[in-house]
Amino acid sequence: MTADSTVPQPGGHPRDLPSSPVSLMPPRGSAPGFRFPARRPRPRPASPVPLLAADTAAALLGALALTGAQHRPLLVALLVAAALLLRPQPSRTATGVLDELPAVCGRTAVAWLVLATAVAAYAPDQALSARTLALGFLTHAAAGCAARGLVHRHRAVALLARPRAALVIGPAATAQRVAAGVLRHPRCGVRPVGIVADDPDGTEGLPVLTTGEEVERALIQNGVRDVLAVHPSVRSQRAPLLRALAGSGCTVWEVDADSPTYATRDQLAGFACRRLDLGTTRRRGSAGKRALDVTVSGALLLLISPLLLLCAVVLRLTDGPGVVFRQERIGKDGRPFTLLKFRTHRPVDAHEAATRWSVADEARMSWFCRFLRRTSLDELLQLWNVLRGDMSLVGPRPERPYFVGKFSQTYPGYAARHRMQTGITGLAQVHGLRGDTSIEDRARFDNAYIDNWSLWQDVCILLRTAAALVRPTGS
Repeated sequence: MTADSTVPQPGGHPRDLPSSPVSLMPPRGSAPGFRFPARRPRPRPASPVPLLAADTAAALLGALALTGAQHRPLLVALLVAAALLLRPQPSRTATGVLDELPAVCGRTAVAWLVLATAVAAYAPDQALSARTLALGFLTHAAAGCAARGLVHRHRAVALLARPRAALVIGPAATAQRVAAGVLRHPRCGVRPVGIVADDPDGTEGLPVLTTGEEVERALIQNGVRDVLAVHPSVRSQRAPLLRALAGSGCTVWEVDADSPTYATRDQLAGFACRRLDLGTTRRRGSAGKRALDVTVSGALLLLISPLLLLCAVVLRLTDGPGVVFRQERIGKDGRPFTLLKFRTHRPVDAHEAATRWSVADEARMSWFCRFLRRTSLDELLQLWNVLRGDMSLVGPRPERPYFVGKFSQTYPGYAARHRMQTGITGLAQVHGLRGDTSIEDRARFDNAYIDNWSLWQDVCILLRTAAALVRPTGS
């Protein structure tokens, strides 16, 4: 857990920021300087039904070799089930039947061997002959290749007729080279329509987009659905832009413009590529994250309710009325919510409460308030926020609207923290980024947590937070 206290040092100092009111935060999914349309429905992936139908039809044709066998319907069902369980998985990029020939033949052979083994084990007197196995395998494999070939042919024609519009992001010269290579191979199904770069650099070819308005116009007019990042620096230097494009419904690919530097089975016009997961979609396991939040927060609230009552009584006796502190914070997707804490500091007025960072161990704090701060007991009421769904146990720490607006304008990637539910503790906090630390570093750790989220990572962060509470260092 972390208390929201103490003014950050270089890289995040609120005293260096003007005190004039600002907008809540940049538009959802936006990057500094870029305004993109709201999330569009993502294009549906190629349906698996045609290939499933092709594999099923091939298995049924191969089963003609079982004519005359006892319990033939049962054998046919077993063969079809084995064939579908062992069916080759298609690549995410367009392919042809020759590419799949070894996989189709190999898995077909395994399916027939499974069938022959099952028959020999349970009905030895009805064992399949070598002739039946050979005839069934050859018919099944030939029919499978032919049927899959027809499916791939139909998909290739559809891609050629309706290629997906794409933007290429990177240094102008490199991006133009990659775009030209992709345009020379229309069968890949991608059609670059523009280059996003800081400087045209005197290159010729596709139009170079250097402003947010130009990118937005190209995105809407061309119905852009793919983004190609063609230089290693793009992922770090253009992270807010890539997240904004992904948030608008685009698929982002990292393309190696030179020699391949990572293992991948995907390629685009001969360039090695891989799809980037920028954390903009609902992740698998999000239901598990919510279940963890409800279970742990509910159990803790029941267990520590006597402690909460004791803290409230002592705080009321030592510091007067107003035990619970309520403050507006910014949660997921920029939605405000009311955060609960035990009151340890009384601001002079509403403006101070909204714009001043509270300082731990202030002279005007009572001894019990300082104790709550040092032990982070003042944060325990946020378990109710977690149970209600305002927050999560683990996630980026929520901040007030005033500072969200300021930091979003000042630090790249800060606004992107709000694509996931805020939390009581997080990766930044367990790395010591609380209190008098850099806002830029916090944003980087928070985005790294989101990009690499897993339920096990949440468990590890909770365990590390619990260990830190045993040896509190103050806030």
